[in-house]
Amino acid sequence: MAAVHADPEVVGDRAPMTRDARYRRIRRVTLVGTGIDLGLGIGKVAAGWFAQSQALIADGLHSLSDLASDVLVLFAARQANAEADADHPYGHERIETAATVGLGLALIAVGFGVGYEAVGRLLDPTTLWRPHAWALWVAGLSVVSKEALYQYTVRAARRTRSKLLEANAWHHRSDAASSVVVIVGVGATLVGLHDLDAIAALVVAWMIARIGFGLVRKSMRELIDTGLDPEQLAAIRATILSVAGVRALHLLRTRQMGGKALVDVHIILDDPRMSVSEGHQISETVRGRLIGRIDNVDDVTVHIDPEDDELVAPGRNLGLRSEVEARLRERWAALPGADAIRRIDLHYLGGRIYVDVEMPLDTAGDAAQAAALRARYQAAVAGDKDIAEVRLLYTDAPK
Repeated sequence: MAAVHADPEVVGDRAPMTRDARYRRIRRVTLVGTGIDLGLGIGKVAAGWFAQSQALIADGLHSLSDLASDVLVLFAARQANAEADADHPYGHERIETAATVGLGLALIAVGFGVGYEAVGRLLDPTTLWRPHAWALWVAGLSVVSKEALYQYTVRAARRTRSKLLEANAWHHRSDAASSVVVIVGVGATLVGLHDLDAIAALVVAWMIARIGFGLVRKSMRELIDTGLDPEQLAAIRATILSVAGVRALHLLRTRQMGGKALVDVHIILDDPRMSVSEGHQISETVRGRLIGRIDNVDDVTVHIDPEDDELVAPGRNLGLRSEVEARLRERWAALPGADAIRRIDLHYLGGRIYVDVEMPLDTAGDAAQAAALRARYQAAVAGDKDIAEVRLLYTDAPK
């Protein structure tokens, strides 16, 4: 089993940000968003009140909810930036995920509140507001500002691989989209369709709640260890199978933790009798390629299988070397060359044990004598149901 953790500085041909650099980027981007959200939120609520536009007020509340999400992002990013410790060996990244759930729930609450108010005004036409034309200019400014903020934030989210920051970016874009709806609603009201401002507020409320629900659903999938999507799994499979020496794979499992993807996999080797060190080298190559080529993969555990243990008989009851070798040496004690055996290699395959015995070259004799000696060693263990085959391998004396 080879359990490997990626170097945070440089992995393969990618150069991810260090933990502290990632946090500083998230904090800087979020503080910029906080300033813009604060100004837009206060400005739109005030403009909506004076311009008599319920939709613009709802849009302003949406911007202020962005401000609350900015604060949440700052707090969660700081906590998630903590190093792994004894209690949290995989790190604290899921604090971001939990915070994203909280952000989503807050958006759903804001959406329902705005929708409730809008429905009340629709049911009582006397409470419908008559917005002024200059509300359109405020909404237009919001569209431009929030779309620019979305582009700025989402680029940083991709660079830092932060789902929480990406969620906040989409929060900004939903604010821009809601401002577009406000423009439509206010414009319709100005030409005599007075109830469309409240209807526009309802649409904004639905948009806010929908974004919140999407954030909650996506984050909950991560919290319950939902695997990566089929496209990513296909890329992981192809990358593993591209490594020389890997015949197949099974038990591929993936999960996410914040911006990291974690992979567990069993690989089946081409040659079930290859050395432990060669198998380890293959597993290291698998690990390196996954981390270097698959985006977000930061932690890989590779289990080496000489054969598909889902299909062959298990060998759990065959015993370990000390027990097996003692039985073999007891049965071979009276045979020629038994006291000169240099090493015994055991291969556990198909529910039985295949034995390679290394002996000095001078014990072999000619080909016929070597074949006869092998037959005697094989016959000596014929009564042991666990032993499938015995091979004698002759080598020169070690230098």
